Amino acid sequence: MTDFKAYLDQFIDSAIREDVGDGDHSSLCCIPAEAIDKAQLIIKEDGVLAGVDVAYEVFKKLDPEVEFEKLINDGTHVKKGDIAFRVKLHTRSLLLAERLVLNIMQHMSGIATATSVYVKRLEGTHTHVLDTRKTTPGMRLLDKMAVKIGGGVNHRIGLFDMIMLKDNHNDFAGGIPQAIQRAKDYLKANNKDLKIEVEVRNLDELEQVMKAGGVFRIMLDNFDIPTTREAVKRINGQYETESSGGITLETLRDYAECGVDYISVGALTHHVGSLDMSLKAFK
Repeated sequence: MTDFKAYLDQFIDSAIREDVGDGDHSSLCCIPAEAIDKAQLIIKEDGVLAGVDVAYEVFKKLDPEVEFEKLINDGTHVKKGDIAFRVKLHTRSLLLAERLVLNIMQHMSGIATATSVYVKRLEGTHTHVLDTRKTTPGMRLLDKMAVKIGGGVNHRIGLFDMIMLKDNHNDFAGGIPQAIQRAKDYLKANNKDLKIEVEVRNLDELEQVMKAGGVFRIMLDNFDIPTTREAVKRINGQYETESSGGITLETLRDYAECGVDYISVGALTHHVGSLDMSLKAFK
């Protein structure tokens, strides 16, 4: 999953199969096989652009002879009427790619735009906004790429690249100290070098984590502002800190000003609208 090129190839192949089935009969019936045309991506809503490079890979997959002119880079703040890129390729391939390219770019740009709003709200603090695993199935790496393009920071990619002991892990293990010790034993027994993060629900659980030690980050889950401030004071820089749970754009900066290192926001990827754009023919 961490090999992005392999992931992207697989994702595009799967998306094309899903859409095409036994053929794009709308194009096959009326577009000559040798026809070649041009199109441009028109921005129809202000926001942050994301997915241009992915769009190129889609076109190239369908027509290796594609001519692609990138006019605006990912991460750029765009305005209605801007042209992101122009493309020239076989018309059948262009029509086949149209919806897939738009779906990807509208979705990714929506995430990047939303993320940029959160990042802007945190200016002047040392706090970073984190994404979560609340992503679109099959599109996780694209969702997380969009978060980075918008100025955010990626949390773990999946279950495999760090240990995150959440409330259910701790409860099922018999408590926080037991869960942490089992995590340490597991890493040693399996010769794995993974960081451990532990979720706590109150200051008592925080003290348990700090007594056990051996973790790199503590997640303060559903803490209010005063309790977050107290938790950060007790941790005193010994561990990275992350606030999570019920934090809105309106309360984001209040949590940041408590001194936490990160604030995780699931809404960046699971509760976001698409940025409007269209792919239109031009001469």
